[in-house]
Amino acid sequence: MNQAFDASIPVLTEIMRDEAPAPAAPAAARSAAEAAPHPAPANDAGAPALPPLDDADAWEALERRLAERVLQQLSSRVDFVLEQRIKDSIHEVLDHALHTLTLEIRAGLHDTIGKIVARAVQQEITHLQANSSRRK
Repeated sequence: MNQAFDASIPVLTEIMRDEAPAPAAPAAARSAAEAAPHPAPANDAGAPALPPLDDADAWEALERRLAERVLQQLSSRVDFVLEQRIKDSIHEVLDHALHTLTLEIRAGLHDTIGKIVARAVQQEITHLQANSSRRK
């Protein structure tokens, strides 16, 4: 899949940076977590700190928030792209239908006008023949 980078689609690090910090842990868990040394996060200074590795609930909450945020941002982008593609497809279909309809109407008019002209000529010839036979 070789697509150009789309700057309007956020990357995961941008979503992490925009995430609000995790809710405060209970005092006992917080004091134990503060006592344990944590490596500094490798992301921007404005990004929330990652939860301790042994706090499964905090990781699940972070995962849920990230998944919801990514889904929300992708959904809006997908909606836009889908709407644009539908508009383009409808435009192509309508152009094709209009072209086909124009050809059919043109052929029908050509046939009808041809029949009208042939009938008018035939009537005129019949009329002229009738007038010439009266004169004789």
